Amino acid sequence: MIDSNGSNLAATMAEKTNLFGKVESMVNAIMGVRLDDATQLPAAEGRQADWSALGRYVVGTLAQIGLMIISLWGLQQLTQAWSETVKVGAAIAFFIVLAIRSRLFSPLNNARTRTTYSNVKRPGWAPPPLAFPIIWMSIGVLRVVSSYLVWQALGQTYLTWPLAIFIIHLALGDTWNTVFTVEGRLGLAVPVVILGPLVSSVVVTVSYWQVVPLAGQLLLPMVIWLAVASALVISIWQLNDREPWYPLMLDEPSQG
Repeated sequence: MIDSNGSNLAATMAEKTNLFGKVESMVNAIMGVRLDDATQLPAAEGRQADWSALGRYVVGTLAQIGLMIISLWGLQQLTQAWSETVKVGAAIAFFIVLAIRSRLFSPLNNARTRTTYSNVKRPGWAPPPLAFPIIWMSIGVLRVVSSYLVWQALGQTYLTWPLAIFIIHLALGDTWNTVFTVEGRLGLAVPVVILGPLVSSVVVTVSYWQVVPLAGQLLLPMVIWLAVASALVISIWQLNDREPWYPLMLDEPSQG
């Protein structure tokens, strides 16, 4: 005899699991998150420094900043003769691209995967993997709104210091993603996340606040989240062999 209550409970659980899967797929698709990265390599034995990687990060970050600055200049030139409605629509679309997919401008591999986070030891308070794209998607919306407010307040001008600082912040965040998420360099990830995304988020928030107080206030959740993320990165580093704070040489890929 079939227990109708048990059957209903199983059906409800299956429905919730299916809904969760759909939400997860949608969020990952929007944020460009992949579940794994089969190409990720572990650190080589001996812990030799890989200073060429550090140079690659610096060059890649500067190149991304340059490309995004050029895009600001190009959009400024392109939209001057456009109608107000089209100009506003273009600005919103551009800020959406910057806020969610700024890595499109980066020559580095900024792929969003769960490989590193899934394979390392994490503190008990660490958020589940799905929390990250949801949080970043929410922060992305706040970035778009705040950047639009600043753009309007500065006479619809793209080439301004607040927006340039915002671009630098995005590039530093993308490079950190390469260091931690893509290449799994847990040691270097500590100073990079603190001196890069965290510090620059404070600078962006202050610069936006000086132009439009509401724009700065909207970015406060980003600063808080990056402080939490920085603490998480430090905790992961402490729980996983405490690599030195410089890039380590990675193992050579196996010949298949």
